[in-house]
Amino acid sequence: MHPSRFSTIDSTGYFTYNTLFGSDVTTCLLHLRLLGGAGIIKGTSANPFLSLKALDTAKFAQAVVQSAFLPVAPNVELVCYAPNCMELTLEAYRNIVKNVGSRADIAALCGVSRGFRYVAERALYNTLFMQNDEETGILCQTLATTPRLAMLVDALTIYLAEKSEDDSEDEDDDEDEEEEEPTDPREMDWSAVAGALKQTKYLRYLNVHINDGSSSSVSWVLSDTTFQLRRFHCDFDWDSDLVTFLNRQTRLEDLYLNDFKDSEDPKNPAPSRSLQLAQGSVSSLSTLECTFSEAAMAIVPGRPVTHLKTCFSHSETNAKRKEMDDLLAKTALSTEPLRSLDLADSSYDDRFSRELLIALVKIRPLMTELRHLGIFVLPVDGRERLRFYGLLRRLPKLQSVEFEVSSWRPSPSSPPALRALAGELRLYNPSVIRMIFVHDFDRSVVTAVNGICRVDTETSAELLWREK
Repeated sequence: MHPSRFSTIDSTGYFTYNTLFGSDVTTCLLHLRLLGGAGIIKGTSANPFLSLKALDTAKFAQAVVQSAFLPVAPNVELVCYAPNCMELTLEAYRNIVKNVGSRADIAALCGVSRGFRYVAERALYNTLFMQNDEETGILCQTLATTPRLAMLVDALTIYLAEKSEDDSEDEDDDEDEEEEEPTDPREMDWSAVAGALKQTKYLRYLNVHINDGSSSSVSWVLSDTTFQLRRFHCDFDWDSDLVTFLNRQTRLEDLYLNDFKDSEDPKNPAPSRSLQLAQGSVSSLSTLECTFSEAAMAIVPGRPVTHLKTCFSHSETNAKRKEMDDLLAKTALSTEPLRSLDLADSSYDDRFSRELLIALVKIRPLMTELRHLGIFVLPVDGRERLRFYGLLRRLPKLQSVEFEVSSWRPSPSSPPALRALAGELRLYNPSVIRMIFVHDFDRSVVTAVNGICRVDTETSAELLWREK
């Protein structure tokens, strides 16, 4: 079959679709009369043959969707004469499904033909979103009982959050409408989720966000899974079930951990073997984000981690110095040089920032490929700032730096002030092309383009450290 076999046959909008089956030519008449000048079919008498590219694909998709419902929409009269099976090319089906707006309409396309079902089901189940509601229970049951559909799932997000205060903002629009009592969010049926995950054998991206205050000790839902993830955002508690799951992951490249502990007994700080990753597990891990530096110390050694974002656990200076030494020593055991390092702190101090930078530049084998570095307190004093720039010069491939400037008075929050600081830095570190300035948790990005610094509102400051 070929899309160029669409051809108009009269001025009323009828067209013929010709297909080849072996040596026989079969003509299937699909009469689509467009009332009111819908203008889906476009052509001239000089060029009667039309390719799909000559059609208004969005309108054609709308007409096909409408034809799946009874009665047909009033502005489209659809009469089909198809003594033989009519098929489009795979590209044509994909173009039509791509131009269908809602998931309900895509679901309707599944009942049009086998060709539409093949493409529409993949569009419906490729990326899924679950939350604590009734629809999630139905979806989990569908995946658990229909392996054919479960195997189409490539990315899955489970998001649990408190009910928004704006959910009832339209309740008073109709005075005669009875007010319904607000209902509490349903508890997540993790058993149903476990059954669905067991069937998603080709899942590659899994995001679990638990922000509703419910228990996060539910990593047992991963026990019977067989998929190999590429990216995993995990809000589950760090326990033996989660460790067992990670030990099976050989293709995981990007990992976020919200929790970590190395001992099951708070009274006994000795590490528990059941909470330690096996040697050689998650052997493809290159990007690690964790809220505890202890997790980085346990995971980075022996793995090809090139992008690391973590946070200091201690706030007392001497304890934080020891933590810094331990973290850098463990990070140096990565099998690949670091390209990005983002170290957050609960309380930023310019003296400790200088100590940290001095310690970093001393580990030259670790830092030779470093592209992104943060977060450091930018000194207010001019001489101290020049010394700081001098240390940064020892990182020859550095391209982006993140600075904390909340202590500056007045704060350099205006575009001219941000451009001035960025220009000053680039006098001594011309390799740096992006600078992120953090003021009371607000981030401003300044990008140098052709030597000119501009405030960049399009670049996400939160994701710069992930750039490869």
